[in-house]
Amino acid sequence: MIAATNQDLARAVKESRFREDLFHRLNVIRINTPPLRQRREDIPLLLNHYLTEAASELGATPKTIDAEAMDVLQAFGWPGNVRQLVNATRRLTVTAPGGVITAQDVPNDLGGDESPKRAAKEWTRLLAAWAERQLHDSDAPLLETALPEFEKTLIEIAMSRTNGHRQEAAKLLGWGRNTLARKMKALHLD
Repeated sequence: MIAATNQDLARAVKESRFREDLFHRLNVIRINTPPLRQRREDIPLLLNHYLTEAASELGATPKTIDAEAMDVLQAFGWPGNVRQLVNATRRLTVTAPGGVITAQDVPNDLGGDESPKRAAKEWTRLLAAWAERQLHDSDAPLLETALPEFEKTLIEIAMSRTNGHRQEAAKLLGWGRNTLARKMKALHLD
């Protein structure tokens, strides 16, 4: 039997959310596969493989991906992991008009039209608009309101990226582990 999960079953057993006997029956050979966003170097190989497979399934000529489109797809977070990537290759095989998939062919929901410069510019524009509204509606100092939300968001992203490993998350944030623990407690993230 082969079983797959995105849950930490060992932790679920400790927390009595998963049967221990079933865990031991399933846990003969464990293969930990990190999410696609943590192994971006695999994305080009997977895209090319599944583009060829999609073309074969659909009776079409296999498409290639130009460098800019590859950069966009490699930067994408792939929350659906390889299943999402497989579906994306089928979609791009059908929707991209030429034999070469370009950055313009990549849909927004796969990271298209989101160059890092444009995303950064949009983020700062939205932040400026928020600050203007805050100053109009309230006398509260901007940083007292914004900083906790900013830190909370970055902590949640870092913890998600490291699958809850605080030491690694602290490193991503540029903090020590104790600083992260203190901030998480203050922000009620424990």
